[in-house]
Amino acid sequence: MDILLSSNYSLSLLLISPLIGIFLLSFLNLSDKGFRFTAIGTSFLSFLLSLNLFSAFESGRKTFQLGESYNWIPSFGIKFVLGIDGLSLWLITLTTFLTFLVCVSSTSIEKRIRGYLISILLLEVGMLGTFMALDLLSFYVFWELMLIPMYFLIGIWGGKNRIYAALKFVIYTALGSLLMLVAIIYLEFKFVSQFGQYSFLLSDLVNISLTVSEEMWLFGAFALAFLIKVPVFPFHTWLPDAHVEAPTGGSVILAGVLLKMGIYGLVRFAAPLFPYAALKFSPLFAVLGIIGIIAGALIAWVQTDMKKLVAYSSVSHMGFCVLGLAMLNLQSVQGALIQLINHGVSTAALFFLVGVLYDRKHTREISAYGGLASKLPIFSFVFMVFMLSSIGLPLTNGFVGEFLILLGTFQGFHALNGTEVSNLPATIFYSTGAVAGVILGALYMISLYRRVVFGKFDEKANGDLTELSARESFIFTPLMALVFFIGLYPQYILKDLEASSENYLREVLGSESTSGSLAETNSTQEENREMSPVI
Repeated sequence: MDILLSSNYSLSLLLISPLIGIFLLSFLNLSDKGFRFTAIGTSFLSFLLSLNLFSAFESGRKTFQLGESYNWIPSFGIKFVLGIDGLSLWLITLTTFLTFLVCVSSTSIEKRIRGYLISILLLEVGMLGTFMALDLLSFYVFWELMLIPMYFLIGIWGGKNRIYAALKFVIYTALGSLLMLVAIIYLEFKFVSQFGQYSFLLSDLVNISLTVSEEMWLFGAFALAFLIKVPVFPFHTWLPDAHVEAPTGGSVILAGVLLKMGIYGLVRFAAPLFPYAALKFSPLFAVLGIIGIIAGALIAWVQTDMKKLVAYSSVSHMGFCVLGLAMLNLQSVQGALIQLINHGVSTAALFFLVGVLYDRKHTREISAYGGLASKLPIFSFVFMVFMLSSIGLPLTNGFVGEFLILLGTFQGFHALNGTEVSNLPATIFYSTGAVAGVILGALYMISLYRRVVFGKFDEKANGDLTELSARESFIFTPLMALVFFIGLYPQYILKDLEASSENYLREVLGSESTSGSLAETNSTQEENREMSPVI
């Protein structure tokens, strides 16, 4: 839980960069085109700053890196502490990348463009802060900050039922967040009673002694907030409404980044603070993951609205991530974490594709299309790439995460002392459910592609459809490149996620539960502590 301090302020500079764009958009009197170029420029700057983090980041370290610590309210031990590991590094990069593409795609927004772009950049600040914060109060502030711009994105620029969807989104997420806040305050009182001082720092709060009952209840409060955000069955009902009513940019950010916050919160905060409870709740999480996988896929299969189909596919895909975490072995956890990145790329692209058709025809009904391969061959090819990525075709990014999760699921659970639990029926149940989810995922995505791209083309209804523009091609080109790069070279990301995965397993299972390589990394970590400044 140590944080290696840095003197280059790279994290705070990255966090401030979207605020520069917000300031310029708020006070400069520009045309709509000028507002778009300003947002594109500042979001691209944020993306470059996130890429710069890789030059200073060292794979394999078990500590948080590039740390920064600032006193906020010293009398109550409240600090503003930033730091990242491999997981947050890649999620930060995904955030800045997708925000940049959303700003590029903003030409589809015709009203109140200034407010729309300010909301997107403010949302970026909240997302970046959430992935960087290591002080629980700072984390909570950024976590709540994300609700405000997303509420406005859905409520102002959404569809005809936008107010209902926006309120449902806020009520669901705010309820879970309030329970988490109560748990944070309770933890602080326990820390003060045991150590005689204030601190909200994660590395301090993990030292609190809790009874089993306390740990279970507190973990439940944290987990509920995170599972709603994932979302996990039965807390998923807000997601399809939010996706369908949100503008394309809002759906891209929601699917590409916000859904990842739940898994991130479980790994970053819930597991280190309440490892025993995390272990005990793992079978329940595995069951909820399987239900989400199957239910999300079946509901997606019967949708007539292609945006709602992609939304329910997110429920199914995030169920795989929950299952991977719950199986508690290195392969499954690494699969779950890299699947966060893969899902962010592939599903964001699918929402962009739906937005392309909607901008031209103003309908998302699958039955309104057909035979587009003859009229829009480039669009059809791009659609095929991301469809195959979504179903996990080998050599695409989707295959890597699903394969590792399936591999870990076949291995089954592990006990606290590192020995395997001999529970063959449970292993068969989880493995069968996961495989069924993969098959169903292929069925509904291939069915969608067949109905939209193949068949007879209706010249009267769709004859005015146009091919991808240069701007749209610019958006899809890097996303397609990532599909094949991650599929062919997954180790480039996995090497950064390995330390995060091992830390998660060490916290939940204990130091003896993972492979022998962990003993070596423990000694390496001790050497790093002697050589580097930590807090």
